[in-house]
Amino acid sequence: MTTKFLTPPSFRSLRFFNSPLFFLETLDSKVKYSSMAEVDNKSNTAPPVSDEELYGFKRPEMYTGTLAGSVAPYGRHVFLCYKSHETWLPRVETEGLPQRFAKSFKDRRGDFAVKTNLTVCGGGESDGDVLIFPEMVRYKAIKETDVDAFVEDVLVNGKPWTSGVQEELSGSFVFVCAHGSRDKRCGVCGPALMERFEQEIGSRGLSGKIFVKPCSHVGGHKYAGNLIVFSPDSAGNVSGHWYGYVTPDDVPAMLDQHIAKGEIIQNLSRGKMGLIPEGEEAVKEVEHKIPNGNGVQVEKKGLTGGCCQGANGVSCCQEQTPEPVKKEGSVKQNWFRSIEKEELLLGAAAVGAVATIAVAYSIYRKSG
Repeated sequence: MTTKFLTPPSFRSLRFFNSPLFFLETLDSKVKYSSMAEVDNKSNTAPPVSDEELYGFKRPEMYTGTLAGSVAPYGRHVFLCYKSHETWLPRVETEGLPQRFAKSFKDRRGDFAVKTNLTVCGGGESDGDVLIFPEMVRYKAIKETDVDAFVEDVLVNGKPWTSGVQEELSGSFVFVCAHGSRDKRCGVCGPALMERFEQEIGSRGLSGKIFVKPCSHVGGHKYAGNLIVFSPDSAGNVSGHWYGYVTPDDVPAMLDQHIAKGEIIQNLSRGKMGLIPEGEEAVKEVEHKIPNGNGVQVEKKGLTGGCCQGANGVSCCQEQTPEPVKKEGSVKQNWFRSIEKEELLLGAAAVGAVATIAVAYSIYRKSG
């Protein structure tokens, strides 16, 4: 019986498995495999979406809403300067001075001569300052303990605040909604708009004539970028005009068209302070008596937001007592009454005539 031995692998093949060449080839294949797997994983993973695409001017909902008529009618806008917009709570009116103002507004809203909006704007060194439009006046450094007296004097009674100095404002004001903690869209769009405004204002030499401030929620986050422009028209009247879907590319037109010429940019217009919805009638006339001024301006409440300013920028709005309206029923009733009176007079005249004839006839008979 012949015994066969298995042939062991050659030393050469063993040396190959243990050689650096085999290790490098193996390593290279692993690297290639790993690289291919990474490519496959990347191809299956969508690229990250930026805030600009989700919340900024490239978001899908941009220009999909109807802007016209998205502003409720009102006649006065009060801005309270308070801290930096970057530190505001989602509901900024739930803390500190804004909370105190919001409560006073709620308690006295029914006593205001005109519907009044309250909005918080950027403060910092000007914390506690109050800006009022269309009157174009400012009161400085109002404290929480001052709020009720301020609202009573200025907003309810239409008089200058007895405990503060009223300053007249000049120039144009742009309030940009940048309330990022309330809505991410305003947080992305607002700062970008303010930056572009500052650039364009500086390049035009308009610093000190046009003022841009961040403001809190004004309604309509879906229309971001939102802004309100207070600028005098050719007649010197001031009213707040609201714009939506504004992008940094629209800023030059805002300056050159709206502020410089008083021309409304219609495709971005949301509405205007003082306008009433279609189909509603004007409520009543409001007489603006101007202390320290020379004139009295009468305007239809709800129809315009004109600025009535006295020599010191003082504006007092007092409601006129409307004349009683004559109803159709009462007119008819008076008409019937006049007819009845005429009939009575005619009847009395007829009776008198008959009596006169009877007396004359009686005398005639006796004389005959």
